[in-house]
Amino acid sequence: MKTLKISLLALVLSTAAMSFTHLDSIQSTVNHVLEDLITWKSDTISVGEIPQGTPYTIKFEFTNTTDKPVVITNVKAQCGCTATDYSKDPIKPKKSGYVNAIYNAASAGAFTKTVTVITSDSETPKKLTFKGTVVAKK
Repeated sequence: MKTLKISLLALVLSTAAMSFTHLDSIQSTVNHVLEDLITWKSDTISVGEIPQGTPYTIKFEFTNTTDKPVVITNVKAQCGCTATDYSKDPIKPKKSGYVNAIYNAASAGAFTKTVTVITSDSETPKKLTFKGTVVAKK
């Protein structure tokens, strides 16, 4: 019985060691892929106080760190209170592009909004967030 327990323990420990080696390999692959993506200057911007009913532009900038041109294929605002504008031409390697969120708040108070961006270098959407406080007109 003691031999069986020791054998089972050895089996579990060797399986765990192989799993950790496999996880290290996966992590290395993920890190390599992430290094090739575009780099955003900031994916969250705090705008402070903005006036109610007046469009306010929030500019998100990025750099193409890949070795091929990147195209923004889709930009979608969270709600109808936000319009978008973005770099339409392909962004060459080592060059910069932008996504603008033009927020027009109808009501006063704190807000947090998102814009979702899809680029040709990744199928995974990138969420850009902006937040602040809308100050009521006097």
